Amino acid sequence: MTAAGLRAGLIGLGSMGRHHARVLAGLDGVTLVGVVDPMGDKNGWAQGAPVLATVEELIALGIDYAVVACPTALHEEVGLKLADAGVHALIEKPVADTVDGARRLVEAFESRSLVAGVGHIERCNPALRSLRSRLEAGELGEVFQVVTRRQGPFPHRIADVGVVKDLATHDIDLTGWVTGQQYTSIAAHTVSKSGRPHEDMVSAVGQLSDGTMVNHLVNWLSPLKERFTSVTGEKGCFIADTLTADLTFYSNAAIATEWEALRAFRGVSEGDMIRYAIPKREPLLVEHELFRDAVLGKGDDICTLRQGLRTVEVAAAVLDSADRGVTVRLTPEDVAS
Repeated sequence: MTAAGLRAGLIGLGSMGRHHARVLAGLDGVTLVGVVDPMGDKNGWAQGAPVLATVEELIALGIDYAVVACPTALHEEVGLKLADAGVHALIEKPVADTVDGARRLVEAFESRSLVAGVGHIERCNPALRSLRSRLEAGELGEVFQVVTRRQGPFPHRIADVGVVKDLATHDIDLTGWVTGQQYTSIAAHTVSKSGRPHEDMVSAVGQLSDGTMVNHLVNWLSPLKERFTSVTGEKGCFIADTLTADLTFYSNAAIATEWEALRAFRGVSEGDMIRYAIPKREPLLVEHELFRDAVLGKGDDICTLRQGLRTVEVAAAVLDSADRGVTVRLTPEDVAS
């Protein structure tokens, strides 16, 4: 780190890399000193930073940390080079394309006491941050169920993984993060309808360590783009729309419905509905601010590599369940601490 602040690099100028470049170029206390992309920068996304061909050239510039936004299959190779050079790293999700690769990255960075995080950006969505705080404060009481739906058209930027490792890892991570629990079982079905080698739809049912039921529906086959998270508990239900960053609470009423037939149908009494006013800052900017502060030793509110490994393990269990047609159990020995 220089007197001017942290020196940062970026690896990859694709659909996510260009947004990382934009945020890094304007991030307080950080200078974007170089970008790696073998394809160059024909669109001008590097924000004026020099564009290099290799990770080694970037390391030679004397960077404090790097953002890894190259294809998932390259995360392990690139991450190990950064760790060997003593460079902190923010790695796009999923942290690696295999469980073993994720474990090697965890070992490489932890053994060198380097700060390393995973870009599970939903942790920085205003609606989910508010939801997590409210759950921690006990506003919902006992949690019964988490339901997520994440669907939309196929993104042509994705070629190396299927919908489970690309999209479903968002929901796996956010579910464990907002509840503070770990997955103990998962059962899933997948289909591939688009003619590509990987799955493009998954439906999964799971259970968390406190008994909470989990349901995930994720696909690349819908013309409707939806990002929906519902958490139901003894005091009502929170609904988070992460496209609009809105959080709504549907409460159970304190007064029971007098209409007997309606009460029997609904099962619980209908109460107030509240849509919260939440400050809505760009999640990617928040993610970068949190990681910058972690590198400076000013906070630890990031998704760690070990937590990213846990998500990869659950995603692998989803695919294993779909392949074998069984419920996969996740014991403490299977899941990273």
